Amino acid sequence: MKKDKNNRLNDWEKKFVKEVKIEASNEFSYETDEGISINPLYTSEDLLNYEFNDVNSLPGEWPYTRGPKASMYTNRPWTIRQYAGFSTAEESNKFYRKNLEAGQMGLSVAFDLPTHRGYDSDDEIVMGDVGKAGVAIDSVEDMKILFDGIPLEKMSVSMTMNGAVLPVLAAFIVAGEEQGLDKKVLSGTIQNDILKEFMVRNTYIYPPEPSMRIVADIIEYTANEMPKFNSISISGYHMQEAGANNVQELAFTLADGMEYVRAAMSKGLAVDDFAPRLSFFFAIGTDFFMEIAKLRAARTLWARIMQDFGAKDEKSLTLRTHCQTSGVSLTEKDPYNNIVRTSYEALSAILGGTQSLHTNSFDEAIALPTEFSSRIARNTQLILQNETGVTNTVDPLAGSYFVEKLTEDMCSAAWKIIEEVEEMGGMTKAVAAGMPKLSIEESATKKQAKIDSGKRIVVGVNKFKNPKEPKIDVLVIDNEKVREDQIKKITILKEKRNNDLLREKLSIITEAAKNKKGNLLELCVEAIRARGTVGEVSKALEDAFGRHYATNLGVSGVYGKFFEKDDKFMAIQNKINNFEKENGRRPRVLIVKMGQDGHDRGAKIVATSFADLGFDIDMGPLFQSPKDVAKDAIENDVHAIGVSTLAAGHKTLVPELMKQLKALDKSNKIIVFVGGVIPEQDYQFLYDNEVSAIFGPGTSILDSAEKVIELISKK
Repeated sequence: MKKDKNNRLNDWEKKFVKEVKIEASNEFSYETDEGISINPLYTSEDLLNYEFNDVNSLPGEWPYTRGPKASMYTNRPWTIRQYAGFSTAEESNKFYRKNLEAGQMGLSVAFDLPTHRGYDSDDEIVMGDVGKAGVAIDSVEDMKILFDGIPLEKMSVSMTMNGAVLPVLAAFIVAGEEQGLDKKVLSGTIQNDILKEFMVRNTYIYPPEPSMRIVADIIEYTANEMPKFNSISISGYHMQEAGANNVQELAFTLADGMEYVRAAMSKGLAVDDFAPRLSFFFAIGTDFFMEIAKLRAARTLWARIMQDFGAKDEKSLTLRTHCQTSGVSLTEKDPYNNIVRTSYEALSAILGGTQSLHTNSFDEAIALPTEFSSRIARNTQLILQNETGVTNTVDPLAGSYFVEKLTEDMCSAAWKIIEEVEEMGGMTKAVAAGMPKLSIEESATKKQAKIDSGKRIVVGVNKFKNPKEPKIDVLVIDNEKVREDQIKKITILKEKRNNDLLREKLSIITEAAKNKKGNLLELCVEAIRARGTVGEVSKALEDAFGRHYATNLGVSGVYGKFFEKDDKFMAIQNKINNFEKENGRRPRVLIVKMGQDGHDRGAKIVATSFADLGFDIDMGPLFQSPKDVAKDAIENDVHAIGVSTLAAGHKTLVPELMKQLKALDKSNKIIVFVGGVIPEQDYQFLYDNEVSAIFGPGTSILDSAEKVIELISKK
């Protein structure tokens, strides 16, 4: 077909294409979770009149849609990272060194929940969480062990840390010093993205305003002292994991970035002095082309945003990103399917132009990854780099009518949300108002309802089920042993250090935090050198800032809309109504998270969907102890407690809850059910501790609700 000089279709072609589109539309129409219409056919006509994307731009050229560098993977492939950490620093160090020998190119450190929340391992409040979902780091001595034999002047280290970011980054700096290195040679990234913690992940410590000061102080310090280190990784990953659709993840992440730029500029820094060291972190789910378009759109929008901030340096204008395949797309049912899911997600990130990548292990919907599953995850990337040819050309999907149009659609939809945030006064104010959190929770509930209603197929879960589920090995952490080891190390540290000197350093931190003077990271480095612990430094800051406690917000009516006139949904409602007629009140359920795990997507979805079915729901605050939960259950006179668990603390926290309930509830009428990431071999342990029901990942909400109302009715 010949094109005219303006590269438009001629009249005959237009007529032909129009007829084909109409015919195809009659047979197929689709709208994504993001509200973007997907056409059955795309042509060059779809590439006209773009507002954001420049389809004629080149890689490494404004607005960087096709990649931040001209050569991309043809010169150097993306960095293979594996996010890992568990148990003690000694065990994690062994794991890291094995992975590096096997082809991994960068380290990404996962810290345990007590470290995230600024508690030392000897604190009674974290007894069930130590070493479970990451490595326990209590002091610089642990950090030195973590990187023993790993030359920090050569190795890029990424650390996912936000709440206790000051003492943890300070410990990394001092560990480098004690390897004999100037901090100027240290390379890597600290996440330092506190706004998304208030939205979704919840491993915050201090209120939003002082937390933003911490972010700015770190950007200032690293800009002046650590030129090779990325001061912030602006993260959308946890938003998608919490249920955000791709447009929400894109928009809120970039809006967070804008807020951090303003915070840094408020310190007197010129934008080009720090912006080249900003980096991003996105999730990559199973919607293959949408994820590719999201990364291309992110670069396009960020270039324009930074230009508006007055950036001139090309490095300030280019968005660089790390990506990680989805954790929430992994299923407990038929788990070997997860290898396929992760492989395609990884390919999607690569075709979208990521700079580094972590691939999740297939068993992470069940437990912490084993060495066997981690090797498969790492080799997935090695195969993509060395066997598929994806590194031979730059942005191979450029020029695809579909991908280019989808990129523009993503830009347009995300920009509308960004404008809404800006109208609210920026992301800090939007977060304080709860706008992002509520919109993400609504999206998460819709996604779950689509799966439960069969409107979305998940292979092996709601269709094409495996009649014979495979047994797989899981990594088990002896939490009590890890905690004992950490307490011994803390005791030795405190016996050897100069406690008077440390008290002086901690007092200076508290005063600086109160008076808004001095750089807090610089002061924390001094305290860590004096052998202060993560908990002690965090407490010195807490004495000035206070500790933040979130207010529970929730959506309603979203889940139920997907089940109008659904027989099973109505049958459960009838059972609940019958219970009310017989007992004079509705069945009341307390939904809780215990310990320091702040991932509350599952708990929130259960709460809102159970409420839509007719249960009376109480939502417990985050970070409760088993004793607190038992007390709330008795005071609120609930029929059942639903425990959501993700971070492997169920073998410690649930038995303690049962013990506390027995002490308070002499009638023994409250049933307890547990849901989340629980290895099947732990089921019997929980049943032996009188748990009434267990619902693993992928369980339909309707199935769990039906079981719960039956159990309550029998009591």
